[in-house]
Amino acid sequence: MADAFHDVYVPVHPNDEITRAALGAADDRVRQTGRWLVRHGTDRCSVTVGLALTAAVGTADDIPLIQTIGLLSDRFGPLASHALERLPGRPESLLWLADRVTGWGRVYVVEAICRLDDPRARPWLLRKAVDGDYLNGYFAAEAATVARLHEALAESECDSELVDHSGRLLHVMTYCGGMGETLHHYPHSAAVLEAHARHLGRLAPTVARFFNVAVLAQHLTTEPPEKVGCTEAQRDAVLAAYLALLDREDWCELARTGLAAKDSRLQWLAGSGAAQIRARLRAFAAPDAAAQEQRTTG
Repeated sequence: MADAFHDVYVPVHPNDEITRAALGAADDRVRQTGRWLVRHGTDRCSVTVGLALTAAVGTADDIPLIQTIGLLSDRFGPLASHALERLPGRPESLLWLADRVTGWGRVYVVEAICRLDDPRARPWLLRKAVDGDYLNGYFAAEAATVARLHEALAESECDSELVDHSGRLLHVMTYCGGMGETLHHYPHSAAVLEAHARHLGRLAPTVARFFNVAVLAQHLTTEPPEKVGCTEAQRDAVLAAYLALLDREDWCELARTGLAAKDSRLQWLAGSGAAQIRARLRAFAAPDAAAQEQRTTG
């Protein structure tokens, strides 16, 4: 069997025909074959078939093997996630893999975690699901919904990791149309935006926070309220809160320092990234203009 699949189409996602074939034979024989192909196969098609067989009839003893091959997640992520989803040890086995994969592989694993809707996975979904990849758009809103993000941010005190990750989730939901739910369709957009702005006001500025708030403020400026899941009053209140943060002297000084150090995120904002709100970003004003504005407001 090691050489039998090279010239035929082998699906990388769960396949009903392969599953029926696996379930129609003796379990021990199928497990032995699947494990051997995953461990010793030198052709990825054969390894994929082995993983499909293991996903169908594997046991908890196979979890380390599935996790290991799942690290090659662009190819084996769909079947590895499917296998771990049905075996004991979830969600821990899926979270182990999610912490170690990126790109399309991360999409498959996080989607499997979301399908479980297990309270034990919520802390990870609230703080680690989004890793900055564009493909996060496929699962950001689903992760926010399953993790009950709106409830977590409703608490009076939130840790900085939760607040920062919430900002990244919101950012992804500004551009992920065609992949997943945007702010327009996310039912808790207004509450999460308001809570995010409120909690950020208690944190010290960082370049990542400045960038994230500027991007969100830009989006709220350019989109009508209904497109960001808010009423006009809600949108205006959140936008004012974000702009007030960006105008604070400690945030401005941090941004100027980062821009002088040629941080790519701040360079993008100062260039074309925040065109609609740049006039309101004192951090990017010319030194003479900024000093004049400070004397005027003072």
